[in-house]
Amino acid sequence: MRAEITGTPTVSLNIGGKSQALTQGQQIALRPALNGDTHVTVKDAPLVFAGYGVKAPGRNWDDFKGLNVKGKILVVLINDPDFETGQGDFGGKAATYYGRWTYKYEEAARLGAAGLLIVHEDAPAAYGWETVKNSYTHDLYDMVRDDPKSAHVPLEGWIQRDLAVALFRQAGLDFDAVKKQAQTRDFKPIDLRANLSADYTVDAKVITTHNIVGRLEGSQRPNETVIYSAHWDHLGVGEPDAKGDRIYNGALDNATGTAALLELGRAFAQAKQKPARSLVFLYTTAEEKNLLGAEYYASKPLYPLAQTVAVINVDSLQPFGPTRDFSVLGDAKSDLLDQLSALAAKWDVRYSPDIMPEAGFFFRGDQFPFAQRGVPAFWFNSGSDRIDGGVAATKAWSSAYFRDSYHQPSDEWHADWPFTGMARDLQIIYTLGSDLANATTWPNWAPDSEYRAARDASADERK
Repeated sequence: MRAEITGTPTVSLNIGGKSQALTQGQQIALRPALNGDTHVTVKDAPLVFAGYGVKAPGRNWDDFKGLNVKGKILVVLINDPDFETGQGDFGGKAATYYGRWTYKYEEAARLGAAGLLIVHEDAPAAYGWETVKNSYTHDLYDMVRDDPKSAHVPLEGWIQRDLAVALFRQAGLDFDAVKKQAQTRDFKPIDLRANLSADYTVDAKVITTHNIVGRLEGSQRPNETVIYSAHWDHLGVGEPDAKGDRIYNGALDNATGTAALLELGRAFAQAKQKPARSLVFLYTTAEEKNLLGAEYYASKPLYPLAQTVAVINVDSLQPFGPTRDFSVLGDAKSDLLDQLSALAAKWDVRYSPDIMPEAGFFFRGDQFPFAQRGVPAFWFNSGSDRIDGGVAATKAWSSAYFRDSYHQPSDEWHADWPFTGMARDLQIIYTLGSDLANATTWPNWAPDSEYRAARDASADERK
């Protein structure tokens, strides 16, 4: 389903009897409704701060504490309660799914709130406000759901940190002090003594897009499958940048992965011997719209997930010189990572942990819907310790990229990119896929992984 706000939303805050208009894309970024509504009208809905918006009984955590959310707009923080302290029940610096904006909207819908606004901050979100504005204020997409209201509240959006600070101040609260309270189990929801009104029309229609699948059938066990994945979509044509450029090229994200899969497929197709297991080259659509193509395939797989050996996701490879290391985004441990680490050592390449675990990239890649269903899966990353320039060069580039180019028109091809590191990395993941496709073993998640149970539940189908 495609949804887009038509015209300009009318949005205002009422604080102490005084109305303050909010401008779409500046103080606030409202998403078009994905719950099936074609018109959203909210009149003086109370704003309530609900911490990080987390309800996790298994971790003895509840930011709502019995709050009746009916008719209310929840205001929550991005990421999870451990992000700033680096310790606690949510993975420390490493983000958990509870920190993802998708989870927060889902939880608000489960509770029946009228809406949810996420406070944007650069560090815990892992991207700037420009990314929020460019990604969420125009057309959005979702699966066609039987009950869309169970997954989305009527009003979904983000607000700038400065607006949140002012909102808290008028309620007699210090934003930073309240945030610290929200990082504890004892936190209770806080009435912000302000109301929000909004009115806008949503153009919603069902459209069709496509995953693209190539398959090299296995010579001995064709019903067993190794998947390489990469998303072919980006943001298309959108709001112009300061130079007037409206084309969101997506050269790094993810033309690099798209090209990588083409070359991997070409190499396997031209190999002298066919692999024993089948290889699938899965180009997913709508990754930038919340992994919709991968979610669709994982929910309706062409080839059974129980017999899917692994998913190797290729996204945003670095087009520079080679590194001394590689990483996989996130901290999910598996036999697959052990095998990759041993293999990479043959190229004198070592494994390094994700340098930005707090960004939650694992939940933002196409491998995630497969992992949720138990399939061993990872998102390969080019590494950070460049032979030419070391870690400092990668950190400087990464900081500039996420500030100036990520999800912006300036993510475009550069004639001076050498691609030598990318070529070396593809040799490694080609060999991994070949080894998996010619093996009889089945990698699994680590015993303490949250994805292990789903994999073990299908063990009988792999006998």
